[in-house]
Amino acid sequence: MKNFQKQYLTALFLALSFITSAQQKISLDDDWRFQFGHAANPDKDFDYGNKLLFHKSNVFETTVVNPKFIDTTWRKINVPHDWVVELPFVKSTTHEMDTHGYKPVGSAYPETSIGWYRKHFSIDKKDANKRFELQFDGIYRNATIWINGFYVGTNFSGYVGNSFDVTDYMNFESDNVLVVRVDATQAEGWFYEGAGIYRHVWLNVTNKFHIPQDGIFVHSEVQGKNASVTIETTLQNNNLITTNGTVYNLITDRNGKILVQTSEHKINLGIRKNITIKQKMKLTNARLWSVDDPYLYKVITVVKSGNHIVHQAQTRFGIKTVRFDANEGFFLNGKHLKIQGTNNHQDHAGIGSALPDYLQYYRIKLLKELGSNAYRASHNAPTPELLEACDSLGMLVIDEQRLLNSSPEYIDQFQRLIKRDRNHASVFLWSIGNEEQNIQGNDYGKKIAQTLLAIQKELDPTRTSTYAADMANEFKGVNEVIPIRGFNYREYAVADYHRDHPNQPLLGTEMGSTVTTRGIYEKDEIRAYVPDQDITHPWWASKAETWWKLAAENDYWLGGFVWTGFDYRGEPTPYKWPNISSHFGIMDVCGFPKNIYYYYQSWWTDKDVLHISPHWNWPEKTGQPIEVWVNSNADEIELFLNGKTVGKKVMPRNSHLKWQVNYEPGTLEAIGYKKGKKITSKVETTGTPYKVVLNTDKSILTANGKDATVFNVSIVDDKGREVPVADNRVLFALSGDAKIIGVGNGDPSSHEPDKCAEGAWQRSAFNGKCQVILLAGKTPGTVTLEAKSNGLFTASATIQIQ
Repeated sequence: MKNFQKQYLTALFLALSFITSAQQKISLDDDWRFQFGHAANPDKDFDYGNKLLFHKSNVFETTVVNPKFIDTTWRKINVPHDWVVELPFVKSTTHEMDTHGYKPVGSAYPETSIGWYRKHFSIDKKDANKRFELQFDGIYRNATIWINGFYVGTNFSGYVGNSFDVTDYMNFESDNVLVVRVDATQAEGWFYEGAGIYRHVWLNVTNKFHIPQDGIFVHSEVQGKNASVTIETTLQNNNLITTNGTVYNLITDRNGKILVQTSEHKINLGIRKNITIKQKMKLTNARLWSVDDPYLYKVITVVKSGNHIVHQAQTRFGIKTVRFDANEGFFLNGKHLKIQGTNNHQDHAGIGSALPDYLQYYRIKLLKELGSNAYRASHNAPTPELLEACDSLGMLVIDEQRLLNSSPEYIDQFQRLIKRDRNHASVFLWSIGNEEQNIQGNDYGKKIAQTLLAIQKELDPTRTSTYAADMANEFKGVNEVIPIRGFNYREYAVADYHRDHPNQPLLGTEMGSTVTTRGIYEKDEIRAYVPDQDITHPWWASKAETWWKLAAENDYWLGGFVWTGFDYRGEPTPYKWPNISSHFGIMDVCGFPKNIYYYYQSWWTDKDVLHISPHWNWPEKTGQPIEVWVNSNADEIELFLNGKTVGKKVMPRNSHLKWQVNYEPGTLEAIGYKKGKKITSKVETTGTPYKVVLNTDKSILTANGKDATVFNVSIVDDKGREVPVADNRVLFALSGDAKIIGVGNGDPSSHEPDKCAEGAWQRSAFNGKCQVILLAGKTPGTVTLEAKSNGLFTASATIQIQ
């Protein structure tokens, strides 16, 4: 009987694998047309505001929403698309401009703050009886949407996506025309946000008896070595008659092997009604998801009507336990884990906010190599692919609401956020907001927090929430009701707060904020650079060593999140123009490590870390003292200059070592001993730039027009050593079906374009490095990238598109 059941389940699963007609998720990313409108002049905004668009349905005269409107002269683009990263830098004294990276978008720049998008697509007549839904994963911001001349809806948020049922408006005889007006005149944050349809767009085609968007919630309870898994499936009947059907679920391992199945639950659902069905399954010897073993199961949900499968969905999920203890700290699967987190905005060098999916994985991988185990999405809903990367690679996530607000709009955003993300194994904590100084400490904040916490518990009773408060030892407002007290800075007050409120777990939601410029070792107010060591921080923050020593050495600290993992556009600190980017990152906007990277890596990992800074190219300082820093987790270290000892020192835990060394060209070497094991590191005086070197993160890309890779570029001397002061301009040429989509170098004061004209891609190295981001085409074959610089040997690298 058991063998028969196994064969039956296997056959069933194979049958499900071949079902393609039950529903489709069609990408609408390609072949859009784009044109700027105008925020202050309707005549330049395609008469938006002059013509009547809302007085009757499908009355659009000769306006831009008319399907017959001629858009052939508009620019051809694919989404994701961020139009702001393409704009030039503009010097301005307005606060809005400096916080957003001196890009001309916002109320002062009406001619580049409205974007119109149009897309034509067709649908097969055989699907005429299906349900059609438009899904926008993210538009920045305030987007108004029409299809075939019908107003569909408005999505106010720049970060939380939305879906719209457009079944009644579909055209099966000719093109469907989708029109989106994006209004970025108002900012949501005080950092670079970009603008446009910067995440994916989908057309979901389903039966009218179906699972609605985010209609599945999978959660589990660990019971010894086993787990009880609950699947809550919402079904919706959009038919105009009562519909009968069944729903059941399968759980498979990561390879697709069926482990367990529920029985079929019968349903009788009225016209335009919803119902939620709870089904439970037992998993024996459950493999738990963790940051070191991010194991994911799959739930296959099957909906049938009239003995036909009408909807099938796959949900990846992980099984884990979390515990927040006010005195002992954080526990994942029963094991103590200090949270070693970073805060991050979503932009990257060269591409702004419109990241190919691969870049999400690339950035999380870099953070994992640093030793980070947690990511705070600051301060907004992340893109779904970021969470998928965190699920797959093993990175805990704080998922954050944009505003502490309980109006219908923001409640709707919060509900959509939770329902969208609650199946992600990586999400271990919700955040209901960040630094609302006007209300966080009063009764308004308390009442709003209580409302949001109640919504969170209703939609996801398996998790809890924090709030990022820039408050010291103050128990008022939000702090009175928030389950996990979040501290933004004020690390000096954590001990007192714990003393006074010993039953409330404490988390450093923003910590550190050392400002550094990669490869720079002197303060430079002209170019707006700060030294690349843990010495400079804003008045509200602290150095890395200050906060991490407290967090590492006190169990009541759950841990904390550094501000930030990566540099990001906007919020320049401590300078303004020409500085157009932050200096906060442990890595720069390209993901190149700064020296502070090695401080954190020393104490966040068990790797053998021994890093010397600064570089050793100082011809103008011969005979003068140079302050040498060593970041390491070795027990003791001896420093040598050209073979002569400079001294031996014991490494204080969670700290670093310093020597004063009179400069002479040659080799500066450190020898350390870690539990008796010898580890070494050195920096050398290099020669002059000799050639360009290309290194790619991966050499095989999928021929889907969406896969991407990063090429990191180095300038080296004739012995292959990177020249740490090189600033050579590098020109790039590409052959094969791929395209360059962005360039960068990590210079927070660079005004070079991130986007170049085709055939004119170039970027200057900044302290020896720059970066190119490549997007695959759809034709299999060989792609060659060539990088050349005047007077240097050229580099070339080949990748395969398959």
